Amino acid sequence: MRGIEIPGPREIALETPAKEGEDVELRGEALEALLLRDPHRGEIVTVKDPKGKEFRGRIVALGDTVTTLHLFEELKKPTEPPFDLWLLQALPDKERMELIIQKATELGVKVIVPFKSSRSISLEEREARQPKAHRWGHVALKATKQCRRAYLPYVAPYCRFEEALKAAEGFERKLMLYEGEGRSLASTIKDTPPPSRVALLVGPEGGWDQGEVKKARASGFTVCGLGGRILRTETAAIAACAILMYEWGGLA
Repeated sequence: MRGIEIPGPREIALETPAKEGEDVELRGEALEALLLRDPHRGEIVTVKDPKGKEFRGRIVALGDTVTTLHLFEELKKPTEPPFDLWLLQALPDKERMELIIQKATELGVKVIVPFKSSRSISLEEREARQPKAHRWGHVALKATKQCRRAYLPYVAPYCRFEEALKAAEGFERKLMLYEGEGRSLASTIKDTPPPSRVALLVGPEGGWDQGEVKKARASGFTVCGLGGRILRTETAAIAACAILMYEWGGLA
């Protein structure tokens, strides 16, 4: 697996600078990004112009080749963090993956990579009990609309642990949560400038085995913890994403 290919434009990006109160037309990639959201006439979406300004716009005319938005509000703060955060998440049991996708989307994660670790449930086992994986993209879409993001996060195909490590190649910071590590995530990243791309590796309910920790270190991951309490995997993922966003300006 050579990294992860993110399909299509995920952000509704205007081609020219915009201002509040005007109508704009979406064509090409901007329209592609909009159509990924299953839009309807009258719906409100967030768009970004070339200057980085974000606006709320209402769809006043919806078409296959051109769509018109009325920009009624310029947002005072950006909806996207100043860095790309990828969450590499060992597949949890029951509906916890849906919760992780929802909250990770709200917190500003760009890509979510579910994978099989040695102690996690497999997708086949999980789906045999309760088929849910087909809804993951829809969960991300609903959360994107709810939190008014300009970017629609991508839920990558389920993969092996080694493929998840491969997906983070070339990232400036790679962080692995491990309950056996004394140094905390907060102290690991404190007072360090935000990198452009960050990978966060979160394990299963049963924890990592030592072979996986060794492989992650060899792949450039810094191992850190979240204190003395043992957290559920969904709690650890959400808390760690929030810490990274707070420290590096994604919750400013």
